[in-house]
Amino acid sequence: MNEWMESFLTYVYQINSQSEHTIENYRHDLHVFEQFLNREGLDWKDVDRDVILNYISYLRMECHLKSSSVARRVSTLRSFYRYLGEYHGLDQQPFALIQLGKKERKIPEFLYYDEMIALLDSIPLDNDENIRNRAMFELMYASGLRVSEVVSLTIDNIDLNDQVLRIIGKRKKERIDPFYDDAKKYLEIYLHQVRKKQCTEKERICFLNRNGKPLTTRGVEYILDKVVKKSDLIIQVHPHMFRHSFATHLLDNGADLRVVQELLGHSSLSTTQIYTHVSKEHLQKTYEKAFPRG
Repeated sequence: MNEWMESFLTYVYQINSQSEHTIENYRHDLHVFEQFLNREGLDWKDVDRDVILNYISYLRMECHLKSSSVARRVSTLRSFYRYLGEYHGLDQQPFALIQLGKKERKIPEFLYYDEMIALLDSIPLDNDENIRNRAMFELMYASGLRVSEVVSLTIDNIDLNDQVLRIIGKRKKERIDPFYDDAKKYLEIYLHQVRKKQCTEKERICFLNRNGKPLTTRGVEYILDKVVKKSDLIIQVHPHMFRHSFATHLLDNGADLRVVQELLGHSSLSTTQIYTHVSKEHLQKTYEKAFPRG
């Protein structure tokens, strides 16, 4: 079964372009279910509706998981069994008819515009590493990039003249994202002064570590933690907040929802609509703070 699990994870990563973090979540979900089956003396092929209901109860009562976490683990297993049916001839699909209630959508965390500018401006251009960091984080904010997209960005997909990026997102979905003048300025400094002396022409990934190798998503998280600690911000910041901030600031300033959907590469408008809740919340707080009788 371990062989099937690993082939499934490889399939998800290659076909659906999921991030390393998502793949690790999938791996964890499968191992937890495997441990549950071993505890109950069951095999993967023994799974039926009763086993699944007992597993859901186990996750809620013994593991103390929230409904959203339970729903995610059931979704992982549904995908896994669907994969086994398509590629390994497993007839049964025990999770196909298991429907959990819709999970609550979490409001995205974002930085206010002043906070974002303060964070970016806190990065000095005093060495190669900081020049790279300034260019990378400016670009993440300018184009609403996922961390997986920025680490896989190649110099071939950067058009400095037209100031656009060609991004290959989730499920190989392609989009074109513009970037603003300051992002272009810092990117040019990085490409001409830093990257040029770090690697050979064969390396096409844009953002590299000090050894001339591509950065990883974990590497970007580590770099961001260091940048935040040196800034005046007293909040925790994670890479995806650049993307959330990008979308929120566009909507706050009157951008059309469908334009934001296109820039983010969302297949469904409903996925983008969650940012309207953020903007409304911001509007309400601004009203209460600024209006005399608020």
